[in-house]
Amino acid sequence: MRRSRTLISIGLLVSLALPLAAAPVLAKDHATAERDRIAAYWTKERIANARPRDFVKGAGGTFVQNKGKPGGGGTTSVIGASWTKNGQVVTTTGKVLFTLNSGDYICTGTVVTDGTTGRSIVISAAHCAWDGEDGGFARNWTFIPEFDTTPTYTCAQAKWGCWMASALVVNRGFTSAGGFNDQAVQYDWSFAVVTAAGTKGGTLDTSVGSFAIDTTTMSVNDQVYDFGYPAAGKYHGSDLIYCADQIFTDPGTGNATFGIDCDMTGGSSGGPWLRPFTEGNGVGTIRGVNSYGYSGVKKEYASKFNTNTGNTFTAAKSATSNTIVN
Repeated sequence: MRRSRTLISIGLLVSLALPLAAAPVLAKDHATAERDRIAAYWTKERIANARPRDFVKGAGGTFVQNKGKPGGGGTTSVIGASWTKNGQVVTTTGKVLFTLNSGDYICTGTVVTDGTTGRSIVISAAHCAWDGEDGGFARNWTFIPEFDTTPTYTCAQAKWGCWMASALVVNRGFTSAGGFNDQAVQYDWSFAVVTAAGTKGGTLDTSVGSFAIDTTTMSVNDQVYDFGYPAAGKYHGSDLIYCADQIFTDPGTGNATFGIDCDMTGGSSGGPWLRPFTEGNGVGTIRGVNSYGYSGVKKEYASKFNTNTGNTFTAAKSATSNTIVN
């Protein structure tokens, strides 16, 4: 009897150990299955019909969502031109797709150097990841790097394929604002965590490169390069557009945010502000992301990066699910 009990005990230990050993495999399979589900969701028609997710401040001082549909067509100063010099910015920056209760949307994102293994991180605007009045965290969040080169509107034909987020990370300063307002625009950044391989395999940051991020606040008159995939008005959403100029503060938010002369339209939200930036190789450091504009004004605005930005980014390095950072 004693021997029988001993054998049963060992058998139980072995059986209990098996699920533990299999757990990483199951987690990986789940991530892959979720990637495939999202890839199937983004049909050519859905990608082509996704709307820009951008906000403009009207004459009354209230932010409203720009309902524009996809369109058709020393100091450097450029307020909106096609980027034709290639370089790393072309591959590292891409189009973002996501779903809220009200429909499918597009923004812009950039791969960030995160120093971790087993994951990559994409920065965009918070309003491209979360809306408390429109379903909370976005669903079907997808990144298509180097969309400019092959704007085919299918994951199968995209140069690097599609990359799906396993977690979205935003700051409570944005989610607690009660809507898109003067508080929200001071926290309008998000980080998407990518753990599964892309639809064409590989790891995102090793495939397309990444940019360093600097969360210290810039100064007025600093020169920045601003990139995005605008898709409303004269822009059609398939061309990487840039602006380059000196920054200023926005008196409309009590100088709590930065602005730049730029005529990019809806779809550019989340696009990177790079300083320093080298035109020759297209390499820069992320210092902000496109957030909002003013109706009828050719300027684009961004949150000031600060300690809260750094804390949000740090949380993204270990996040395994959608996270709101205090």
